[in-house]
Amino acid sequence: MQISEHSMEIGSHTTCYLAAGPEEGPLVVFVHGWPELSLSWRHQLPVLAALGFRAVAPDLRGYGRSSIYPRHEDYAQSLIVQDMLGLLTALGRERAVWVGHDWGCPTVWNIASHHPDRCHAVANLCVPYFTLERGVQACVNEVDRDIYGSEFPAGQWEYQLFYQENFVHARQEMEANPYNTVKLLFRKGDPAANRRPAMTAMIRNNGGWFGPAREAPDIPRDSNVISEEELIVYADALTRNGFFGPNAYYMNHDANEGYANEALNTGYLDMPVLFLGARYDYVCECFNSTLAEPMRLRCRNLNEVTVYSGHWMAQEQPAQVNAALVGWLATAVAGVWPTPRA
Repeated sequence: MQISEHSMEIGSHTTCYLAAGPEEGPLVVFVHGWPELSLSWRHQLPVLAALGFRAVAPDLRGYGRSSIYPRHEDYAQSLIVQDMLGLLTALGRERAVWVGHDWGCPTVWNIASHHPDRCHAVANLCVPYFTLERGVQACVNEVDRDIYGSEFPAGQWEYQLFYQENFVHARQEMEANPYNTVKLLFRKGDPAANRRPAMTAMIRNNGGWFGPAREAPDIPRDSNVISEEELIVYADALTRNGFFGPNAYYMNHDANEGYANEALNTGYLDMPVLFLGARYDYVCECFNSTLAEPMRLRCRNLNEVTVYSGHWMAQEQPAQVNAALVGWLATAVAGVWPTPRA
């Protein structure tokens, strides 16, 4: 199924997006995370399209060829949600099924909790509800203290505090070699690392992502997650745009918490919800810690699936992700299943 590129002006904001499937098909919108692109959903778009859905994956603000903004506060969740709702309206739709990953999860959770009338259902990969969209402290509250002692006050979330304390440093070390940065980040999960501190816990103590080197090392690409051609697309986009926008997502925790507190229905979700937990994601660790417990309390129609992958789930284990999404859509969200064409 062919994937096409599009660009849409929504007020003063430009959103570029990939799309596949019949234009009249039920709409599924895929929302990427850090430091990704719409390309991250390359394995999901054609599968959903072949079933008759209209599958759309935008580049979020600060990414790809969508609009870039100069201030940290331009990347607050309230604004990103409005970008997505603007896209939905511009596509001529009232509702969609929303699917998110990484920083796309807070956006999808916020759409669900603030604008349930714009959702048929929502699904998220790796980041559970009632955590990151409410600020980093909501994540720190659920840290597994059997693994993270006093030397890691924020547990595996130490890296997010490093952005706040050393934003310029973090940006410069990533921009020193975006190709190597992406190549280092996009790696499959390691079952042997279970119950060990995540690398992200070390970043404040190490004085940066890459320590004294101040740039990413040149290590072999992980072909389980990304091809050379795909790596070049990511690296070219981050070379062109820089890391200011992507990293600024981490600079709005207080504003995001305030926005999350405005959720309808005191934050409870009644729509169908699917959560895909990554068994070998040791940042968004949901199997030994209590990170997913707030979600389980507040989602009244929740399905959970474990995917045996690391953080880059949709790219590392696309068949597992696609099977979970399609099975859920066919059962829990059957009312939006495409009508067969005569």
